[in-house]
Amino acid sequence: MKRIGLIGGTTPESTCYYYRKYLEISRERFEPNVYPELIIYSINFKEFVDNPKGWDGRREILIKAAKALERAGAEIIALTANTPHIVFPDVQKAVNVPMVSIIDALTEEMKRRGVKRVLLLGTKTTITAEFYKEALRKAGFEVVTPNKEETEKLDGIIKRELALGNFSSRDWVVDLINRYIENEKVEGVILGCTELPLIVKPGDVEAEVFDTVDIHMRKLIEVAGE
Repeated sequence: MKRIGLIGGTTPESTCYYYRKYLEISRERFEPNVYPELIIYSINFKEFVDNPKGWDGRREILIKAAKALERAGAEIIALTANTPHIVFPDVQKAVNVPMVSIIDALTEEMKRRGVKRVLLLGTKTTITAEFYKEALRKAGFEVVTPNKEETEKLDGIIKRELALGNFSSRDWVVDLINRYIENEKVEGVILGCTELPLIVKPGDVEAEVFDTVDIHMRKLIEVAGE
């Protein structure tokens, strides 16, 4: 199997969840004690999020991490967060091994489940920038997003609570999803931040729940086995 390289630390909480999913999915797919080789490069999250050069500086950090993983022998590489996919094409160009996009894996799974109209949740950047929504629309999906006030509150919950292991706002997030299911008739909700699956699970709401960590890791392990 191909050796997987993960650029983690964005945030450490979600990176831990990626590793738990790696174990869970490997145990589902393979015989006992068989796991694909895995390398994790965990960046300094404060240096990333507070970078004075903004996304130019964050891009440099991710490229440095991707190149380090390539030198270490990674044969496929992935970013363990949704928002950094804003610079995914630049990171992919900087290395000579394939990268697996979380957005590509998501759209493939959404088509498989047959949904059309979805609610996109995530950080303020993921919700308001066009890179994520445009990819979903090009794939044929109708995308609904929270309003400005809801987006700001959700962004704060992700960055100031979930990133630090504080899950006290779970009920607010579930209530938000339920309002959009009722009022906007969405068929599914995209947990488009890799911390959100820590508090929202399939069955918590009356719609398809798209855990982007689970979907991404399943795709990585599938590709690793090809």
